[in-house]
Amino acid sequence: MKDKSLSHGLWQVTAPQPPSLTTLEGEVKADVAIIGGGYTGLSAGLHLAEAGTDVVLLEAKEIGFGGAGRNVGLVNAGLWLMPDDVISILGQEYGERLLDVLGASPDLVFGLIEKHDIQCEAKHKGTLHCAHSPRGYRALQQREAQWKRRGAPVTLYSRKEAAPKIGSEAFYGALLDQRAGTIQPLAYAYGLAEAAQRAGARLHRESPVTDLKRESNHWRLTTPTAHVLAKAVILAVHGYPESAFKDRQNELIPFNFFQFATPPLPEKVRETILPGGQGAWDTNLILSSFRLDQAGRLIVGSVGQVENMGYSLHKNWAQRTIKKVFPQVGPIQLEHAWYGRIAMTVDHIPRFHMLDEDLVSVSSYNGRGIGPGTVFGKLLAELVQGGSTDSIPLPVSKPKRILTRGLRGLFYETGARMYHFIQRRF
Repeated sequence: MKDKSLSHGLWQVTAPQPPSLTTLEGEVKADVAIIGGGYTGLSAGLHLAEAGTDVVLLEAKEIGFGGAGRNVGLVNAGLWLMPDDVISILGQEYGERLLDVLGASPDLVFGLIEKHDIQCEAKHKGTLHCAHSPRGYRALQQREAQWKRRGAPVTLYSRKEAAPKIGSEAFYGALLDQRAGTIQPLAYAYGLAEAAQRAGARLHRESPVTDLKRESNHWRLTTPTAHVLAKAVILAVHGYPESAFKDRQNELIPFNFFQFATPPLPEKVRETILPGGQGAWDTNLILSSFRLDQAGRLIVGSVGQVENMGYSLHKNWAQRTIKKVFPQVGPIQLEHAWYGRIAMTVDHIPRFHMLDEDLVSVSSYNGRGIGPGTVFGKLLAELVQGGSTDSIPLPVSKPKRILTRGLRGLFYETGARMYHFIQRRF
């Protein structure tokens, strides 16, 4: 294996140069300060700057350091939950609004990519949700029916119909969602950052916020080398809270997802795998994902970490999976491995917090960060410019500590390792 960078892996190798940013120094003023350089913060910064608002964004590490630079790159519509489950949890009004907003979120993503000429291997050709069992296929039938009632362009394929579209006979069918697509996720984050800079936003790397205080009619944000005075603050930290916000880890369940990538496949083989250009994932509880990048590398992912003992176990699983699911690939080495953390909630619904006067946050996208992060960044930008909370398709909630978060995280990791130890051995 050539690359053993377990943070951003292939995406670090194939992304363009990151935007040129500096560490903030001194004392500055702004209308709005944004904390966090992932999709939510970058989208908020871009939309604020385009509206003529003076905005400063502070990133503790680097742009795309967290989930924005580590995820699979599937731009999906909606949430992991079925639409009717979202209604059951949130009620009719909030539930339908959230489904409408997130259902349209891929259009916003690909619209920004086109508008700002973001070079991120974008393919707006849908995604395939693949049934790993007859029970999984029945679940896809329910999902198709629920989305079709809402006018979504989804199509369920039988096992025979799905096989050539996936390039594999390992599945019992697949649901095509034409709203969705794929991107190179770190490159997309870089592109949003550069677009925000061009619009006038001030972005700073290596500028962790160590203190945040309300003073009279403004907020004072403190970093190791600077102070920012801002009228409003958007807190956009999720799975990687730093410095003054480390306690936010207690509000999410740690859930890791890894990926392995092959070298570029021969053209004749490449043409047989996901030939329509879609990305894919399956209905298994310990789910797997499959996609190709622009160079024709096969990227296979699932739940877990690829560090220490987990590295060899999950690598062996990835090689077995390629052999069983895509036998046309033949024997092949794996060039890249990486993983990231997903911000999960107990009910798999994001959270909207009004933490104080002019201090707002939407977080925890439960593995669907690209579309939701982009759209909620836009909505938060509108909110702090004088908009109403009615524009946010989530109820206001208070941060709540998850007492069993550590045990849940251990359960997911242990379960994934046990499952991957035995899956596809025979």
